[in-house]
Amino acid sequence: MKHFLDITRETCPMTFVKVKLRLAKMQAGEQLEVLLNKGEPLENVPRSCEEQGYKVLSCEPTDNDQHMLLIEK
Repeated sequence: MKHFLDITRETCPMTFVKVKLRLAKMQAGEQLEVLLNKGEPLENVPRSCEEQGYKVLSCEPTDNDQHMLLIEK
Protein backbone atom coordinates (compact mmCIF):
# COMPACT_ATOMS: atom_id res chain seq x y z
CA MET A 1 0.00 0.00 0.00
CA LYS A 2 1.22 3.49 -0.83
CA HIS A 3 0.59 6.48 1.45
CA PHE A 4 1.01 10.21 0.69
CA LEU A 5 2.18 13.12 2.85
CA ASP A 6 2.56 16.79 1.83
CA ILE A 7 5.07 18.59 4.06
CA THR A 8 5.59 21.64 1.83
CA ARG A 9 4.09 23.95 4.46
CA GLU A 10 6.27 22.61 7.27
CA THR A 11 9.72 23.84 8.34
CA CYS A 12 12.61 21.86 9.77
CA PRO A 13 12.68 20.03 12.11
CA MET A 14 8.91 19.44 11.79
CA THR A 15 9.38 18.10 8.27
CA PHE A 16 11.04 14.92 9.51
CA VAL A 17 8.83 14.72 12.62
CA LYS A 18 5.71 14.57 10.40
CA VAL A 19 7.31 11.91 8.18
CA LYS A 20 8.41 9.83 11.17
CA LEU A 21 4.94 9.98 12.75
CA ARG A 22 3.30 8.82 9.51
CA LEU A 23 5.84 6.00 9.04
CA ALA A 24 5.19 4.84 12.62
CA LYS A 25 1.53 4.17 11.69
CA MET A 26 2.48 2.09 8.65
CA GLN A 27 3.27 -1.60 8.26
CA ALA A 28 6.68 -2.93 7.19
CA GLY A 29 7.00 -2.94 3.41
CA GLU A 30 4.48 -0.13 2.86
CA GLN A 31 5.60 2.95 0.96
CA LEU A 32 5.20 6.64 1.71
CA GLU A 33 5.30 9.35 -0.96
CA VAL A 34 6.40 12.66 0.54
CA LEU A 35 6.07 15.98 -1.27
CA LEU A 36 8.69 18.37 0.07
CA ASN A 37 10.47 21.62 -0.77
CA LYS A 38 14.05 21.91 -1.93
CA GLY A 39 16.64 23.23 0.53
CA GLU A 40 16.73 22.02 4.13
CA PRO A 41 13.82 19.55 3.86
CA LEU A 42 15.34 17.94 0.76
CA GLU A 43 18.73 17.68 2.47
CA ASN A 44 17.54 16.53 5.89
CA VAL A 45 14.48 14.30 5.43
CA PRO A 46 16.08 11.61 3.22
CA ARG A 47 19.20 11.50 5.39
CA SER A 48 17.20 11.29 8.62
CA CYS A 49 14.99 8.52 7.19
CA GLU A 50 18.02 6.43 6.26
CA GLU A 51 19.57 7.03 9.69
CA GLN A 52 16.34 5.68 11.24
CA GLY A 53 16.51 2.52 9.11
CA TYR A 54 13.96 3.43 6.43
CA LYS A 55 14.74 2.85 2.75
CA VAL A 56 14.69 5.86 0.41
CA LEU A 57 13.65 4.41 -2.95
CA SER A 58 13.65 7.59 -5.04
CA CYS A 59 13.72 11.37 -4.97
CA GLU A 60 12.40 13.09 -8.09
CA PRO A 61 11.94 16.80 -8.83
CA THR A 62 8.39 18.02 -9.50
CA ASP A 63 7.08 21.49 -10.29
CA ASN A 64 7.60 24.63 -8.18
CA ASP A 65 10.99 23.70 -6.67
CA GLN A 66 9.50 20.68 -4.93
CA HIS A 67 10.51 17.01 -4.88
CA MET A 68 8.67 13.71 -4.43
CA LEU A 69 10.43 11.36 -2.06
CA LEU A 70 9.49 7.67 -1.96
CA ILE A 71 10.26 5.88 1.31
CA GLU A 72 9.72 2.24 2.26
CA LYS A 73 9.20 1.29 5.86
